Parts: sequence; C-alpha cells; structure tokens
Amino acid sequence: MAMDVIDYEIFGAEMQFVEVELDPGEAAIGEAGAMMYMQDDIQMDTVFGDGSQQTSGFMGKLLGAGKRLLTGESLFTTVFHNEGSGKRRVAFAAPYPGKIIPVDLTEVGGTLICQKDSFLCAAKGVSLGIAFQKKIGTGLFGGEGFIMQKLDGDGMAFIHAGGTLHEKVLVPGETIRVDTGCVVAFQPSVDFDIKYVGKIKSAIFGGEGLFFATLSGPGKVWLQSLPLSRLANRIIMSAPAAGGRSADQSSLLGAGVLGGILGSSDD
Repeated sequence: MAMDVIDYEIFGAEMQFVEVELDPGEAAIGEAGAMMYMQDDIQMDTVFGDGSQQTSGFMGKLLGAGKRLLTGESLFTTVFHNEGSGKRRVAFAAPYPGKIIPVDLTEVGGTLICQKDSFLCAAKGVSLGIAFQKKIGTGLFGGEGFIMQKLDGDGMAFIHAGGTLHEKVLVPGETIRVDTGCVVAFQPSVDFDIKYVGKIKSAIFGGEGLFFATLSGPGKVWLQSLPLSRLANRIIMSAPAAGGRSADQSSLLGAGVLGGILGSSDD
C-alpha cells in the first residue's frame, strides 16, 4: 500500500507533541488516545489493526488486529484523514515526559523494531507488525517482553522515548549493554540479546535486575533514560497505599499533623 507523505513539526521541550500537516486526501494513523487536537475537515475513523489491511477483506483486518493484540496494545488504531480542499493539521501528544523521535523508514532500510509502548503515530500505510526475538533467553527475561513492534514501510513514523533520548550508531562488532527498559528502538541489522548479570550479589542487591540487553552492530539504536516501567514503579512505591510516604508527611502543617494537634487539644 502506498504511504502518505506528510509534513510535521514537533513542539515543546519535556512534554512534546507533534503536529502533522495533511494535504487533501492524505491520512495519518495514531495510537489510541494519542490525539491532542485536529482542525475541521479532518475525519476520524477507528479501525482494526493499523489500517493498512482495510482493503484486504475481513481476514486481513482480523490478522491486523491480532498483531496489535499480541504486542499488548489496543485492538484498534485511529485513522485521521483530510476530507477538505486545503491543508489541515492534527496533533499527537507524548504520554509522559520525554522526546518524540521522527523516523523516515526509508532511511533505516524500511523497517524499525521498537518497544511495544513507544509508537505514537505514522503516515497511513505504515504497517504495524510484531517482531519475535529469536532467542529463548530474550523471550523469558527480556524485561519489556520478547514481543516488540515492527514498523514497515517507506513513510514517516513517530515514536516516543522517556526522559532524555540518546541515539547511537553501532559499527560492526561494537556491542553495548543496556537496561532492558531503556531500549526504545533499533534497526533490524542490530543483534538484540539478553545476558545474565553474572554475579548473584550484583543481581540481588544491585537494584538493576537479573538481566541486561546487549545490542551489537552494525546499525542505529535509540535509548531512553526514563522507561515507562521505571516511572510507574517509582510512583507506585511513593503511593501511601503501597507503604510510601503520604502527602501529609511532606509538610509540617499537613492535614495529618494538624488533625493530631487539634485532636489532642480536646483531651
């Protein structure tokens, strides 16, 4: 299916959004819930899968939806198409602090492997598939899972990295070891594997987990300093229900302290 060629602009610093400009008849697909705003004449349709199977019959649509389900994402994506006579714009917002990465798939060989929760939006016609990691160790201990998303096509795709983004081009034979959650995306030419930390004491007390990812060149990789899982864990750990510090403890004059003082005055 032919890809739509779209123009775009990224706004913001820590909490970014991307504004996509659509010519008449052009369309973009977005992750469910990612849309920020859209101009008039842009029509929105919810479809099975990624929308690239819409002309392949019911079974094609079902298979497209199945790919989405296997990666842990919603069965549906949303297609935004310009039904007007002039240029119109639609914007997609990042889900948490970080950077939006524009990737021209033609410049990375037509395919990009990325974490399942990093996809934000793309030109209609970009296919969202699945990439199984070949090695059983990666499947069992990959941290973020051995089923990753595969973006195929020759259009623009936008993915999101949490925190600070680091792009690195690995030369043949070059290997880096990375926390599994910090891997955002990589080219298919990069060998991705999971290795055991090696020392029991480091694994138990190091706080970095039992396994890390190894990425070997050649190819380009995108890394993030703040994985969503790490952010979620910190929030949960800080919640009073999980035994974390309550909001009352953050101030001497918190409601709990005041309540205790007022209550003791009646004695």
